[in-house]
Amino acid sequence: MKNLPFLISFTISVLFGTWANAQKISDGQTLEVNGMSITFNILNKESVESGGKSYDRYKVSASVKNASDKSYTIRLSSFPQIVSNIGLVELDCINATGARLTSKKIELKMKAQMINVTYSAYDKSGKFITSTIPVTGSYYFDPGDTISDNAIFIVPQGEKPDVSVRSLR
Repeated sequence: MKNLPFLISFTISVLFGTWANAQKISDGQTLEVNGMSITFNILNKESVESGGKSYDRYKVSASVKNASDKSYTIRLSSFPQIVSNIGLVELDCINATGARLTSKKIELKMKAQMINVTYSAYDKSGKFITSTIPVTGSYYFDPGDTISDNAIFIVPQGEKPDVSVRSLR
């Protein structure tokens, strides 16, 4: 019980810190965040009805370009290594409903560098064979690189997607 006020204040400060780092972005706008140019575009809009309610369905596109001279790299040291922090930026649609298995956010992630690894082994018949398999060697985002992704946001009818951007790097 003694720690309850501390935990509440800590949680509020973390949530406020995350919210404070986010910036609003609108259709066709480009933001500069930490040397990255983030662009958001609405590609298509249509009205849909679900559960007796009307919604607007937006197909959107987001891209990030490394406009700095800094390269982002995560080199993998051993196999299997699980890497979950490859995100660069996150675009969060605050008023998206997530209905019909649609998105509420877009996370743009680093590119995977695939390496072909050759190995030798015995097959079931006892024959010695050599095979090649692709393995992820690293994740990267070099200067000048651009990464794009599309998503579908469903928002209440008459509203446009209310999108905020935050850097994950």
